[in-house]
Amino acid sequence: MKIADVKANAFAMPLTSPAFPPGPYRFVNREFLVITYRTDMDALRAVVPEPLEVTEPVVKYEFIRMPDSTGFGDYTESGQVIPVSFNGERGGYVHAMYLNDHPPIAGGRELWGFPKKLATPLLETEIDTLVGTLDYGKVRVAKATMGFKHRVADHAAVLAGLAAPNYLLKIIPHVDGTPRICELVRYYTSNVTLKGAWTGPASLELHPHALAPVADLPVLKVESAVHYITDLTLDLGTVVHDYLAE
Repeated sequence: MKIADVKANAFAMPLTSPAFPPGPYRFVNREFLVITYRTDMDALRAVVPEPLEVTEPVVKYEFIRMPDSTGFGDYTESGQVIPVSFNGERGGYVHAMYLNDHPPIAGGRELWGFPKKLATPLLETEIDTLVGTLDYGKVRVAKATMGFKHRVADHAAVLAGLAAPNYLLKIIPHVDGTPRICELVRYYTSNVTLKGAWTGPASLELHPHALAPVADLPVLKVESAVHYITDLTLDLGTVVHDYLAE
């Protein structure tokens, strides 16, 4: 293979059979269970990188069912998003994500910098209850429950949340193990169609784990819960801060 051919085809690894295709990445019938809970402010400050600012002692714990996603297939995801502010604009910092499908793990980490790790999340309905669970190996690290479609949620609030910016810390090492890329990335979702949104009583429990430390942001009080289904496009990102340029 000629050098020019390598450069022309170097989109993702492996060169001759990339782990994921080029975008755009469209998601159909993407189902969310989001539990908003109060936590320890010092614990948040210890994990949110500057120049992002923590605005309140709150975490959004998410379970996301993705049955139809361009190039990534059918999978489920679970993780924590922290409300933050950047240059006065409110958004969310994606702190941790666990999922059960290799292409979105590879693509998420390499393209945007999503903090994805391999695990086993589930989101399903058990009789009258929406249930989300996260197992890391054989160990249960998270469980959420919510009454199924008890009340219609505020669609405008859900859409506003989906329109807000999200932030990621993208880290790619050099071949000698030192950082080659260390950037704060901002991304948005677009072309959103909200198909339904509901709220109801909810619970959340997190358990300590050395390699899936979701419980390091402890649950002090569940504030609210929302369950919604949407179609959306995951846009590519932009770099808003380069840590290595300082």
